[in-house]
Amino acid sequence: MNPVIGLDVAKGESQVQAFLQRKKPYKKSFKFEHHLQGLHAFYQFYQEVEQVSGQPPAVIFESTGHYHEPVLQFLEDYDITYYVINPVISYEARKTSLRKVKTDKIDAFHLGELYYKEDLEVFQRKTEQYLNLRQLTRQHSALTDSYVEIKLQFQAALDQIFPEYHSVFSDLCGKLSLNTLLHYPTSADIQKVSQQALAMEMRQLGARRSDAWFFNKAAQLKDAAARNPFQDPICQGHVLSLQMYIQMLFQYQEHLSKLRKEINALAKTFDDYELVQSVPGVGEKIAATIISEIGGIDLFERPKQLAAYAGLDPSVFESGKYRASINRITKRGSSRLRQALYTAVQCGIAKNRNKKLIAFYNRKRNEGKPHKVAVIACANKLIHWVHAMLKRQKVFVDQS
Repeated sequence: MNPVIGLDVAKGESQVQAFLQRKKPYKKSFKFEHHLQGLHAFYQFYQEVEQVSGQPPAVIFESTGHYHEPVLQFLEDYDITYYVINPVISYEARKTSLRKVKTDKIDAFHLGELYYKEDLEVFQRKTEQYLNLRQLTRQHSALTDSYVEIKLQFQAALDQIFPEYHSVFSDLCGKLSLNTLLHYPTSADIQKVSQQALAMEMRQLGARRSDAWFFNKAAQLKDAAARNPFQDPICQGHVLSLQMYIQMLFQYQEHLSKLRKEINALAKTFDDYELVQSVPGVGEKIAATIISEIGGIDLFERPKQLAAYAGLDPSVFESGKYRASINRITKRGSSRLRQALYTAVQCGIAKNRNKKLIAFYNRKRNEGKPHKVAVIACANKLIHWVHAMLKRQKVFVDQS
């Protein structure tokens, strides 16, 4: 016999369907909750299947974000063989049925059948170190996205109170700019104080500049206040909103700074960290994201496997004598790894940093490829280089 247990994982619970062998389901499907009692009840059923079949069953389920983590951790603790399936694979397998039916029971049943149809590989979980780094980099990316949204809302609020303020500071969300605006949110507030007092106040806010620089900046603020189209009266609701956004920006900056320090400290414990950073255009954050999303180069024997994991492999469509000439990338792998590679290519091309990558980019452009298509081709080439570097443990060598 070749027993398997299919799990349709949902939030807080899973549907179970066991098979003793192909086309031979065992007992009725049931659910268990993802707390200790529910997981132990599932383990009792697992032992029952093992006793009936004479060998330990495998467990198969879809990757479902974080919902499957309690089940995965439990299976790891009990050293149970399991397979984590990409939802795309199970979705395509379900489409083989003529009937369009989707229930938890049907999904668990299809997962069990998929085990016998596909040549699956046992899931190899990343080490705790990789998981920690991946969690930190993903949290940093999520916070950065939220930070950008708050910056946009902050600028919109500023446009309704003091639009001329944009011309005073090149870094509108810098510490000095935000602190100054927090103390003097309107043009009327700036006009009430003298230029000397304004310069002294800004100097106390922490920037390391000369007295002449602060005096000149105070003069610019005075001029901006005089040009500002919004004089008294100013809607107090707009002022409160602006001050709220400033406080939120400070909080985001503090959290992002702390995360960057944690990421750098943890990433430095990886030997691959400096290797990836040897590629021109790859900084600390991008390098940490790449190595955490890969999770160990030993998981990928060939560079094409890594490219597929990043979703950078081209799709192929052929039927009869027809062969598609426009093949988009699959985008079925790690979107964060793909985004990190895309950003690394853009940084490498900018300011003539990565000569080897620029030569490849120019070759693609000369072939008539649009800019974005050429950048994607460079990202694919870059992941091949990363695979070779990590496998051979050698730094990147650029063109002289």
